[in-house]
Amino acid sequence: MTTAAASREWTRREERGSLVLLRAIVWLSLKLGRAPVRVLLRGIAAYFFLFGGRAGSASREFLARCLGRRPTLAEQYRHFFTFASTVHDRVFLLRDRFELFEFEIHGADQLDERGALLMGSHLGSFEALRAAARLVDRRVAMAMFEENARKVNQVLLALAPKLREDIVPLGRLDAMLELQSRLEDGAFVGVLADRTIDGDAQGTLPCDFLGAPVGFPLGPMRMAAALRTRVFFMTALYRGGNRYEIRFEPLADFSDAAAMRGQREARVHDAVREYVAQLERHARRAPDNWFNFFPFWGR
Repeated sequence: MTTAAASREWTRREERGSLVLLRAIVWLSLKLGRAPVRVLLRGIAAYFFLFGGRAGSASREFLARCLGRRPTLAEQYRHFFTFASTVHDRVFLLRDRFELFEFEIHGADQLDERGALLMGSHLGSFEALRAAARLVDRRVAMAMFEENARKVNQVLLALAPKLREDIVPLGRLDAMLELQSRLEDGAFVGVLADRTIDGDAQGTLPCDFLGAPVGFPLGPMRMAAALRTRVFFMTALYRGGNRYEIRFEPLADFSDAAAMRGQREARVHDAVREYVAQLERHARRAPDNWFNFFPFWGR
């Protein structure tokens, strides 16, 4: 499998998991609360740890690259349990049950009243980030490819129907106009920039990531350049129990049209490389928060 094919595989893979099971977990969570259902999560994580198939292989490969050694069984299990925990916590975060969690926020002082793109990844929890932004009275929209994780989104949108108002589907003709309007209103717009999609005409930039090349998409950063906006790296790492560590770090500033003249593509490439460097640094800090359970590197 080529690197490009590997990084796009997630768009073609059928979702795992039963819609009935997802709805049952949501119902139990709302009836019993967060703590009792976390006991059930351990069993679910154990199932996927034991019978994860290709997801298990992808987990072992990532952990080995990140840790520089073969991961222990406990580390492999924790990887799946951390993922299950963050998905479960979305139930409560979408219901604005922020009092259930502790948020440790770093870098928020760099964010002023102007809008900005928050460039994230499948490392950590976007819902925890959205909750933290609301706690400091800022609204966060999400520009996203909606086709993946349809089952999960179907259930969670039923919990918080207004969430759809904060989703800007990419690929629509009016997407850029809507993004520009939100940025001008001072909103933050989150974009997950670690995966490519089939038919992406923007291409990729090969970058060294954890010791091997991966084609990272150019589209999100080119979009930021076209919108002439600032870009921050974002991540919300799950730290066990009810704790989340939120981080905002500057990536690029495309707002100066004069400085961009004749330099746009070079600055886009530099920003993607800086994004990858920050992603690698935080992945090494919290390897159990990596939620790309497919072959991320080419075979």
